[in-house]
Amino acid sequence: MRKLILPISMGLLCTSFTIIPSHQTVNSHTVSVTPDLYTGSSYTTAEADAATALYNDIDLQQYGLSKEAFDHAWKGYQHLVKKKMVSRSNYLTICDFSQSSKRKRLYVIDIDNRKLITNTYVAHGKNSGAEYANNFSNKPESLQSSLGFYITANTYTGKHGLSLRINGVDPGYNDKALMRTIVIHGADYVNESRVVNGGYMGRSWGCPAVPKKEATDIITTIKNGTCLFIYHPGKNYLLGSKILNG
Repeated sequence: MRKLILPISMGLLCTSFTIIPSHQTVNSHTVSVTPDLYTGSSYTTAEADAATALYNDIDLQQYGLSKEAFDHAWKGYQHLVKKKMVSRSNYLTICDFSQSSKRKRLYVIDIDNRKLITNTYVAHGKNSGAEYANNFSNKPESLQSSLGFYITANTYTGKHGLSLRINGVDPGYNDKALMRTIVIHGADYVNESRVVNGGYMGRSWGCPAVPKKEATDIITTIKNGTCLFIYHPGKNYLLGSKILNG
């Protein structure tokens, strides 16, 4: 059964400050940029080969996850593991905002057992776009999603039920996530029936909200120290992230 996880808010707005590039706008004409995965980092050929092997073993392409998105996720994940920022390295969660919200664009990967355990819908912020997310911000009250790498934290029960705090660790892009109450939570507006009826997913105030019926399983699986990556192929983030380019 495919599952999915997304942020839930403590009943507050999902907003945040911004320090470096606090607002990144990517329109539909933005050219995708693929910076050298090895530049300025200790990312090795062996790690890149391991990424390719895992991607192919799970056959992530058939689920709609591009190799480019996975490669960036894997590079950042390896960086965070080496920095001892990931306490539970057996899971990697990827939210692919290059895809339509009509698609199941949330992926929870069990690295140890080399399998995809959840593939489901996930919402983006209401000011990030309609069907597609094209605008991203780290600012409070922006109601936009924030790109980059996160480390999952603790859970709490709020207006959306069980919710998961996520700590943004990409300076200038998502490091105000806790302040903005950007969390993974379940939401009624993230529901496959919206697609069946010809629409697209509802939008959050910036949280990666997931289907309500799947939220508990997703949150329970990835809480307390796993890596989450929110991806978009625009150049502002990919060339500016200290995790991907540091």
